[in-house]
Amino acid sequence: MGVPVEVEEALAAKFPVLLPHLDERQRRLYLASEARPLGHGGIEAVARAAGVSRQMVAAGAAELEAGGELLGRARHVGGGRKKLADTDLGLRPALLALVDPGSRGDPESPLRWTTLSLRNLAAELTRQGHRAGPDTVAKLLKEEGFSLQGNAKTAEGARHPDRDAQFRYISAQARDHLAAGQPVISADAKKKENVGSFRNGGREWRPKGSPELVNVYDFIDKDKDKVTPYGVYDVGANSGWVSVGTDHDTAAFAVQAIRTWWQKAGRPAYPDATRLLICADGGGSNGYRTRLWKTELAALAGQTGLEITVCHFPPGTSKWNKIEHRLFSHISMNWRGRPLTSHEVIVQTIAATTTRSGLTVSAELDPGQYPKGIKIADRQMKDLERRALTRHQFHGEWNYDLIPARSP
Repeated sequence: MGVPVEVEEALAAKFPVLLPHLDERQRRLYLASEARPLGHGGIEAVARAAGVSRQMVAAGAAELEAGGELLGRARHVGGGRKKLADTDLGLRPALLALVDPGSRGDPESPLRWTTLSLRNLAAELTRQGHRAGPDTVAKLLKEEGFSLQGNAKTAEGARHPDRDAQFRYISAQARDHLAAGQPVISADAKKKENVGSFRNGGREWRPKGSPELVNVYDFIDKDKDKVTPYGVYDVGANSGWVSVGTDHDTAAFAVQAIRTWWQKAGRPAYPDATRLLICADGGGSNGYRTRLWKTELAALAGQTGLEITVCHFPPGTSKWNKIEHRLFSHISMNWRGRPLTSHEVIVQTIAATTTRSGLTVSAELDPGQYPKGIKIADRQMKDLERRALTRHQFHGEWNYDLIPARSP
């Protein structure tokens, strides 16, 4: 079993602060002292984190084991082997050419269809006449500002010309509501989750050699199926509410989650509220084109007496919704590496989510039935717009009010 990633990352953050102040022998001994308590794999982990060769750390470990004089110079001034990049001036440019992002699409690139691992890069450099091993490649890449990175989900389609203007509009609406002591919420459905002994991403501390055992295949258990957590994040209070639905993710389910939040958390927190601002994505069960969403919100406005303002994020910007990084991301971190074996486990794990900034979360199972395919006819929609729905002048399709006084 190797060294945990968290430990290696902590070392990588610590070493650059201390190592520049040590001479070569001191660095060897210090790195070896960090590797010894890590056990098997410690030398390799420390070498990777420090960006040095494995042999250097191993040599330091051997010196510590042998004991001996601790004083004196590590070597004569100017002694030691010169860096390959200093003796082979073509090494660095050759490496940068291989890792150039554009080279992956270049039909002449030698590594066009190959992963850019340290070993593959070193092998290609050697083939080109530059004798460099994986450790040298790693050191040069770090010197040039490279690091191991995964894919980042940022491309979400074409950018709407009024995207930034809508962001500013939402921000202004939120400031107005918060300044007046009115609630502002960010609402959305989290991705569906399998219920059962299925693998969940991430790692958790457990006794050595005792991993959580889960199913080999993600075949759905028909008796448990999936759940949809629908979240409501209270921006002003930094608190979250999650309804864990066992049926379909529909507009009726989304509004019921908001209704439950208001009854159990919103109204006690804002007893004098007359308005409510909902910030929602542009698609899904709470999308701006969804007629049932507006119809259910009109009913909620009539029941609560609140004037409900809805502002949708423009297309392709769902990740900017505050609920994603203020609530959902922390829930995902809280249940990382833990199989979601039952409804109770899901609800209790969500409710146990907290942050250092003071986030609190409540959660509840919603076993209600929310059938799909409910249609709102043109006549019903026109009647709704006449008596309850008022569109804003700026992008009325994204920004609108549901007025309780005009609801039946």
